[in-house]
Amino acid sequence: MSIYAVSYTYSDDVATRDEVRPSHRDFLRGLNAEGVVRASGPVDGGIGALVVLEAESAEDALRILDTDPFQVRGSSPSAARASGTW
Repeated sequence: MSIYAVSYTYSDDVATRDEVRPSHRDFLRGLNAEGVVRASGPVDGGIGALVVLEAESAEDALRILDTDPFQVRGSSPSAARASGTW
């Protein structure tokens, strides 16, 4: 297992992001309790976020986060995301 950083850049859909944020935080807390997520939080004044997690590959890191409520919502507040080795 390696450590990966996944960066999110949010869309302009602030209303949906605000509505979904509590579920998103619960999701990340659960992964943290399982030892998967090491750290997470907003970056660039809140226009994006960084999630540091343990995974088998960069693709696996993204797959783990595919069930994040921010990704699941039909009008996802996440406009883009990328994964790289930390």
